[in-house]
Amino acid sequence: MDDRGPFLRWQWSNYPGTHRDRRNLALHLASWPVFLAGTCALVASPVAGVGVAAAGVLALGAVIVAQGRGHRFEEQAPADFRGAGDKLKRLFVEQWVTFPRYLFSGRFARAWREAADT
Repeated sequence: MDDRGPFLRWQWSNYPGTHRDRRNLALHLASWPVFLAGTCALVASPVAGVGVAAAGVLALGAVIVAQGRGHRFEEQAPADFRGAGDKLKRLFVEQWVTFPRYLFSGRFARAWREAADT
């Protein structure tokens, strides 16, 4: 825990405000499985080989770039990163915990519908 409070609660409370634009939502929906696959490729790379590791790194990099660009469409930018450790933690927790929670809770669908009204 840091001065933002419990991390998962902090990330969840800020998530809806920074994920409202349909272009950003679509980018997240399309790139999320690629991030998961890239992470799994890196985990499997000691057994699967260097090619799988390279594919994992490329997948993760592509997702980070795409989602970063998607956030430019949002009225509210995500909080600034507090260094490399904070960036790594936030990206991995967003993809493995917060985005799936947002998607499966119905909040993604609500944001998508509300974006059509604006």
